[in-house]
Formats: sequence, C-alpha cells, structure tokens
Amino acid sequence: MKTMSLIVPCYNEEPTIEIFFNTVEKVISAHPTEFAAIHHEYLFINDGSSDGTLKEFRKLQAAHPDIVHYISFSRNFGKEAGLAAGLQHAHGDYVAVMDVDLQDPPELLPEMLTTIETGDYDCVGTMREDRKGEPAIRSFFSRSFYAVINKISKVQIIPNARDYRLMTRQMVDAILELPEYNRFSKGIFNWVGFRTTYLKFENAPRSAGETHWSFWQLFNYSIEAIVDFSDVPLKIATFIGGLFAAISVVSMIVVIIRKILFGNSVGGWASMVSILLFTGGIQLFCMGIIGNYLGKVYLETKHRPQYIVQEQK
Repeated sequence: MKTMSLIVPCYNEEPTIEIFFNTVEKVISAHPTEFAAIHHEYLFINDGSSDGTLKEFRKLQAAHPDIVHYISFSRNFGKEAGLAAGLQHAHGDYVAVMDVDLQDPPELLPEMLTTIETGDYDCVGTMREDRKGEPAIRSFFSRSFYAVINKISKVQIIPNARDYRLMTRQMVDAILELPEYNRFSKGIFNWVGFRTTYLKFENAPRSAGETHWSFWQLFNYSIEAIVDFSDVPLKIATFIGGLFAAISVVSMIVVIIRKILFGNSVGGWASMVSILLFTGGIQLFCMGIIGNYLGKVYLETKHRPQYIVQEQK
C-alpha cells in the first residue's frame, strides 16, 4: 500500500490544528474509492510557536499515533525551514504540502491524488483564481512581484500559485538534493522541473486565528526570492555605475574646456552639492544590492543547519 504524507508547517496555530485535522479526515472518509489503496499520515511542524500549538500536536499524536507525527523546533526558524524539515522527514510515496488555516482547501486532495496516480504528472499544484478578501495594496504588490521576478529570472513562478501541492517521491528526492540555506520553495519547486499541472480554487478566509505575515515580512520575502533566483539586480548596479562613470567623465571634460575658454570657475555650488548627494545615494544603493548578495553568500558559507529539532514523534 502506498503512503501519502501531509506536511503541515505551523506557527502559533493552536486554534486551527484540530479543525484542520477533522476537516481533512472528513474529506478522506468521504472519498473511500480514491484513498482505498493509500495510507495517509500527517507530519506537523512546530516552528517555535509561543502558544499551545505543541500541546495540540501531542494531544493529536496520542489519539492517533499511527497517522500523526510532529517535529518541534527549538525556536522560530521561518516557514522555509519548516517546509525543508517536512520534506526531509516525510517518507511517503506521495508528499503534500498544506497550510493549516484551511485556505488550502482539503477538498482538492482526492482530485490531486487521482490526477497524480494517472502517471501523467509528477506534481499537482494549486493556484487561486482571484485574491478576493485581500487588501488591495497587498494584491497590487503581489502582482508586481510576479511580474518583476518572471521578467528577470530564468525560473518562471506561476502567479497566485500556492505551496499547496502533491508531489511524487522522485520529485521530492530531487528537491532534497538542493542543499542551499537560503530557500524560496515556490522557485525551487519550479527549478527542479518535472511535469506539473495546476488546479484552480477560489480564495477562502482562514478557518480561525489571524495571519502571521505582515506586509513588511512579505516584502522582505519577495526581495529574498528575487536575490535567490536572479542576478539581474547585480547587472543593474553595474549598469548604473558605468552610466554615472561615463557622465562624470563628460562633466570633467566640459569643466576643463570651460576653464580654458572662459577662464572662470564653475558657479552653482548648491546644484553641485545636490548632484554629489544624488550620486552618493546611487552608489549606496548599488552597494546595498551587492551587500545583499554577499550576505546570502556569507550565510551559505557558515553551513549552519536550517533548523534545530527539540522534540519529535
């Protein structure tokens, strides 16, 4: 009998865990044909939660020791670390990644399983048809992010695609061969290739609790994604530096010719100071881009673990 592992990263999700588990169990029970030859198991990841998330895991595991497992980190390492831990510890023939807040509809699982068992695909992903219920400003920046990264990266990221997907063991093993510390899973899923199809669904509100992603966190996450999957910002910094170097040479020639022909110094100290401040700002901007990449290299060379497990069952 084949096994399907459900990876569920959690951070301060105490109110949603039992609701999630019961909902998924109802979906599986309602589709005995699709899941007749499939043994399913849950792998919950506690990403350093400060509420009762771990207690909920322990309670579920004690009640369902044959299908519920969990890993608890020593502190909060971030969602990407949670996904990495789940993929590394999941042993199923099929591996699914899901959010515990039920914004990833479990009702799609039977169709995802049926589709992947045809052998035509190695991955069945999901994507939202729209972004209803989301603040307009967040939707705008989300669209802008996908437009930018797909312009400058060789790896195409599907707009509105979710981490929610079902993958074969072969694809999961390929992902595990990527040892990088800085991870952007949506990009990694696409980078490894494999035959992938997407199911669409309507955006749904959380089942309970509140989102832990602030606008600033999402913005930083998008910057990390761009740095991880494109070197175009470095090329932009090089271009800007070359452009201003050329402008400065032309300006020096103009100043020298003016001095020779008219014998007077150049006036306009205020404008000169403004230009110096502007060029200084551009230089700092370019140095910031380079520093971001150097920071990523620095983190990679440390070879620190992506997470530390404190408790596991």
